[in-house]
Amino acid sequence: MRLFLIRRGQTPANVLGQLDTAHPGPGLTELGARQAAVIPDVLREEPIDAIFASTLQRMQLTAKPLATDRRLGVQVADGLHEIEAGALEGLSDRASVRTYMETVFEWGAGNLDARMPGALDGHAFFARFDADIAGAASDARTAAVFSHGRRSASGRRPAPRTCRRCSPERTTSSSREWWS
Repeated sequence: MRLFLIRRGQTPANVLGQLDTAHPGPGLTELGARQAAVIPDVLREEPIDAIFASTLQRMQLTAKPLATDRRLGVQVADGLHEIEAGALEGLSDRASVRTYMETVFEWGAGNLDARMPGALDGHAFFARFDADIAGAASDARTAAVFSHGRRSASGRRPAPRTCRRCSPERTTSSSREWWS
């Protein structure tokens, strides 16, 4: 089984520096749409036989060009949803963003008891996320999974490095994650 973990394209909240994890979420910016459009070419040599995305609009919009190119449907999975910002939702101040990231990094350090203010702890997040990843792995030989990049910052996935085959806005890890 091969699994490509692909982060969504840029959103208006990215431009504003806002924590934005609520449903259904915004769409993509013009840059985000261009980022999504290059994914089929980047993965041209890969035999993708299933595509999964979270419930968020931006994830499904990012997955759509690959799904169209491969003539596959996008299978929507609840557990692939981003790490909820909880009480920090919609905020962009330095302290809020720092609290969000510190919680994620606590999970990466092994403290899954740490809780996002007003939201889940690491145990609950990884239970839902890992269950849907296991489902994707069992349903396909090679799957593209569109989900949020913060789960990688948690330490449960490889650290990113520059992707030579992608646009300058992207990086990848050894598990082939593309980031906006």
